Amino acid sequence: MQKLVIATGNQKKLKEFERLLAPLGIEVLPQSAFNVPEAPEPHCTFLENALVKARNAARHTGLPALADDSGICVHALGGNPGVNSAYYAGSQKSDADNNAKLMADLRDVADRGAHYTAVLALVMREDDPEPIIAEGRWYGEVIDTPRGNGGFGYDPYFLDPEIGLTGAEMPIDQKGTRSHRGRAFAKLVIELTERLGVHDAGRA
Repeated sequence: MQKLVIATGNQKKLKEFERLLAPLGIEVLPQSAFNVPEAPEPHCTFLENALVKARNAARHTGLPALADDSGICVHALGGNPGVNSAYYAGSQKSDADNNAKLMADLRDVADRGAHYTAVLALVMREDDPEPIIAEGRWYGEVIDTPRGNGGFGYDPYFLDPEIGLTGAEMPIDQKGTRSHRGRAFAKLVIELTERLGVHDAGRA
């Protein structure tokens, strides 16, 4: 596998994937380079939505495709926003609006426990019967005052209590190790190594 299409229109997420995949020597191509239409995400699980997006990109490009579906699950909100994290405040997909809604929903709520979940799905072709699936979780808590200028989504409000930094304050390499997407990617690399014989993949 020399080329891999990333099934996302999120430029910050694309940059994160490019950095994670660089050590594997795989050329990363955004689905926008092929004018791939965004796939619908009608499902209630991260897994199903990730598979839909990966198969959609593979169908339109004829290349292996990698997709993720991810979001923040807040314990006091019954796991919401969850799969609806990008659209929590509406179809405009605004980080500022989504965070404002989250703060409003958590007003006067004592339990601030939360976790990010990411599910990666990699297919070699549209009808791949054995997609590579990897899941990662990142546990922390939601804070009231945003901190940091990095990251995206809910990162400024998501605190990793073990190191005392929000997702938006962490250096890129540190976030890549601790984050839900980074943990899922580490599992994906192991599976790629076993299936495709990708040498030195463990360095990713």
